[in-house]
Amino acid sequence: MRDQLEGSQAVARAVARCRPEVVSAYPISPQTHIVEALSDMVRTGELAPCEYLLVESEFAAMSAAIGASAAGARAYTATASQGLLYMAEALYNASGLGLPIVMTLANRAIGAPINIWNDHSDSMSQRDSGWIQLYAESNQAAVDLHIQAFKLAEALSLPVMVCMDGFVLTHAVEPLEIPTQEQIDAFLPAYEPRQVLDPDDPVTIGAMVGPEAFTEVRYLAHAKQMQALDLVPELAAEFATSFGRPSGGLLRRYRTEGARTILVALGSVLGTIEDVVDELRDEGERIGALGITCFRPFPIDEVRDALAGADRVVVVERAFAVGIGGIVGQNVRLALSGLPPVVYDVVAGLGGRAITRRSLRGLIEDVDEGSIEPNRLHFLDLDWKLVERELQRLQETRRSGPHAENILRDVGVVAGRSH
Repeated sequence: MRDQLEGSQAVARAVARCRPEVVSAYPISPQTHIVEALSDMVRTGELAPCEYLLVESEFAAMSAAIGASAAGARAYTATASQGLLYMAEALYNASGLGLPIVMTLANRAIGAPINIWNDHSDSMSQRDSGWIQLYAESNQAAVDLHIQAFKLAEALSLPVMVCMDGFVLTHAVEPLEIPTQEQIDAFLPAYEPRQVLDPDDPVTIGAMVGPEAFTEVRYLAHAKQMQALDLVPELAAEFATSFGRPSGGLLRRYRTEGARTILVALGSVLGTIEDVVDELRDEGERIGALGITCFRPFPIDEVRDALAGADRVVVVERAFAVGIGGIVGQNVRLALSGLPPVVYDVVAGLGGRAITRRSLRGLIEDVDEGSIEPNRLHFLDLDWKLVERELQRLQETRRSGPHAENILRDVGVVAGRSH
């Protein structure tokens, strides 16, 4: 059914119709509206049977989900930013134990300094935690990915993180198709756990494992993730047949046929990128875009095939690894090993900074003119004057003060220091 909904409300409805039996929740912006909506559905009986646990922290939220899943319940939670970091230890437990928990991550920057707006530094910080990571380009994609995530998680007995851009998607209101309960029931079977704590059939989940077996256990976690590379496209095809629209999959090509330059990105920025691709195509530029939906496991063969015919690949990403460079760019470069395309790593939109059509067009012009180098980190719309002023300040005085306060003062956002 099509309805005008906020992204968070739409995701909550989709999750509820997947029939979670335990929802553990600790509110943190910008995911709060999701768990608030689910709590209201539990209160009114719209979501039943379901136990809603309002816990004391994000670590507790994931711990409760782990316990529920191990006991045989379909479990769900949501978080963002610092909350994801707070539950980091439990994230590794959930994946290491092979528990099919589904979690929404409303992507938000990590402090310090404090920033509540969108980038991908939170999910990228946990990219190697053993969770499957799916990235939504739009709110419709977020709805659809959650439905597929439960089926994917339970087929593989692995946890799945559905990443949707905080505020950009979570708080955007637009017409969305929310499948009916009957449609989702037909697509998503009742939960049958692969492993469960049962007093009548006792097992140990989470036993101590020494050097004699730890390597093999960790390899199996990797092998199960790699199975997702086959299963994700299968579920996307099944979803398209069942619901009448394409959604999900490992990646999505946009006007890549004959493209000499291809922009690669994850998440909602792809909408803006595709607008720019359309504009430049109309002007005769041979350009396309590649959206990566499944970042973990990374679809290295599919990315290689999609980009092999290009001359230049421009990776636009909303996070980076401090001290080395682009994260998505490193993965793309690995996929293209031995092939001709050169890769440009471009960091953009940190802390919610807008990624505009004008900036993206300027980026493409810089690439065309050779004014930025491949295989070097480039920051889109970075104010070099502000950076250089702060670097000079560091040289001039020992007690130069916090970078954040100095930069804000330089741009006139906060008052100068009193003397």
